[in-house]
Amino acid sequence: MFSEDNLLPISALQHLLYCDRQCALIHVERLWAENRFTAEGGILHRRAHSGKSDTRPAGRSARGLPVRSLTLGLFGVADVVRYEKGADAPIVPVEYKRGRPKKNDCDRVQLCAQALCLEEMHGRDLPFGEIFYGKTKRRVRVEFTPDLRRTTIDATARLHDLVRSGRTPPADPGPKCDRCSLRELCLPRLGGRVARKAYSFDREIDALLASPSFPGETSS
Repeated sequence: MFSEDNLLPISALQHLLYCDRQCALIHVERLWAENRFTAEGGILHRRAHSGKSDTRPAGRSARGLPVRSLTLGLFGVADVVRYEKGADAPIVPVEYKRGRPKKNDCDRVQLCAQALCLEEMHGRDLPFGEIFYGKTKRRVRVEFTPDLRRTTIDATARLHDLVRSGRTPPADPGPKCDRCSLRELCLPRLGGRVARKAYSFDREIDALLASPSFPGETSS
């Protein structure tokens, strides 16, 4: 069980699954930078949160709802949570994203983490949630399967381990770096073989620090 002071933001799970170095830069080193993608995403979230909660015959919707789990050590704000009418009617978290559905689990894990928080808060199981994608203007239903729940819980444990360690993993350049808002803060302005050698050297240093003895030394 975590205390209130040790809770980490649910959004950090998406950073972790996208790139563990990005996650550490944001949540360990406290760095941040905007680009077009993060700015558009922020606008979409603000719009989702700004609307008033409403009540309809089928139930009610809460916007910008704070959620937390002391079991997982997470907190966040759900864009929209639908409370369907009826004793056994589902509680449905809805997350808003600016882009398109992703091949990886980033978005699904973030939504599942919100569901796990809501389950702890309400003492009820949530079978599914929805993600609205701005580019396609479509809602995607996400089933909270045992596999997705396990993936989310494992990612949460990795997140706490990373933040607790206080260390930032070395850079691992790839196509995802082109869309990262922290690219200029993360990657040195080096090119070609020089950059690859620099990253390789970083890994060698990390390996030396992690080994029980330096090369050439013998344990007594």
